[in-house]
Amino acid sequence: MIDSLSESYRDVIRAIGEDPAREGLLDTPKRAAKALEFLTSGYRQDLTTIVNNAVFESDNDEMVVVRDIELYSMCEHHMLPFSGRCHIGYLPNGKVLGLSKFARITDMFARRLQIQENLTRQVALAVQEVTGARGVGVVIEAHHFCMMMRGVEKQNSTMASSVMLGDFREQQATRSEFMRLIGKV
Repeated sequence: MIDSLSESYRDVIRAIGEDPAREGLLDTPKRAAKALEFLTSGYRQDLTTIVNNAVFESDNDEMVVVRDIELYSMCEHHMLPFSGRCHIGYLPNGKVLGLSKFARITDMFARRLQIQENLTRQVALAVQEVTGARGVGVVIEAHHFCMMMRGVEKQNSTMASSVMLGDFREQQATRSEFMRLIGKV
């Protein structure tokens, strides 16, 4: 993968009018290839491996919220970065998920070419799948470089997306409690 990507980056450098043999660019194709391999590592991960059996029996039936999970992804339309924070809440139904797994699930889906709306839904569905929760809520807030560095060039714009499943969707009080706990009300 690295060799193929390196060659492609070398071609891109030539196509923009630069010399890939120039001293400052000699190792750039390989470095860029390694960076892209890392930034798309989510394609080579799966939910079962990420969760690694870290689902535990629990009689807790109150809302669990993990806030401010940093995320970095790449927009599938321009292959430019977007970064932000993911907030996840769920209502356990006999099982709880190990705390670090929320960040790992978020990263697995973020490390793919994405649009934020799909990323939000993928995280929610994954948490629902592994926990069997009565409800799941996910809110992502992000800054998109495709909107900041090009096009309309709006530096301070933020996009928010949410997905509510189960009780989070069906019960206003549950949704309101989640939004209050993540500081959005």
